[in-house]
Amino acid sequence: MSTPIARPGGPLTPADQLADHLAAVEGLHALLPALRAVGDRLIEVYRRGGRLYTFGNGGSAADAQHLAGELIGRFLRERRPLPAVSLVTDPTVVSCIANDYSFDEVFARQVQALATPEDMVIAFSTSGRSGNVVRGLQQARSCGAVTVLFTGGTEEGMPAAEHADITLVAPATATARIQETHLTLLHLLSEHVDAWAAGERGAGDDTTTAPHDDRQETAAV
Repeated sequence: MSTPIARPGGPLTPADQLADHLAAVEGLHALLPALRAVGDRLIEVYRRGGRLYTFGNGGSAADAQHLAGELIGRFLRERRPLPAVSLVTDPTVVSCIANDYSFDEVFARQVQALATPEDMVIAFSTSGRSGNVVRGLQQARSCGAVTVLFTGGTEEGMPAAEHADITLVAPATATARIQETHLTLLHLLSEHVDAWAAGERGAGDDTTTAPHDDRQETAAV
């Protein structure tokens, strides 16, 4: 795990921070099997006509929006848009829930309204201890959705991890390094799903072409 480099009497220099960043990124190799599992589960969600919902706070909210944008838009290839919704982007809904209930409910309430057993919910939290993230994942599991947590530090004793089917713990302790590795991971995840949706051989699983009418095919079965 990456830990901040001690610099008595002053802040970390840019060179120190870069070294810390490189150490954290190098540690991502250990997370590749779990990331592959997330990608494969998300592909299955899309095959059966489901959607992805994402959320987080602050910089993690930006990551949640970023991932949704990569899937609805495109990552590297021309392919169909994939349904993904970030639950952090509607200020009317977020402020309404926070005001009428509590800030801890801003994601759980939306998940309860929207998520189904056909869907996946991905939460980003550098600590894995934010109350609204814990409640959001808890509600997602209650709805039967696949639950995923991107976090950092250590999973032991982390309340959000208790409600995640798959947890990816960034090999870092500094918030900035965790966020930087989350960005790398969401790009790797986008590449995995992007290649499948574009019909490239070897993406996702043994299927060589992506179904372009998942929702209709599912409904017809």
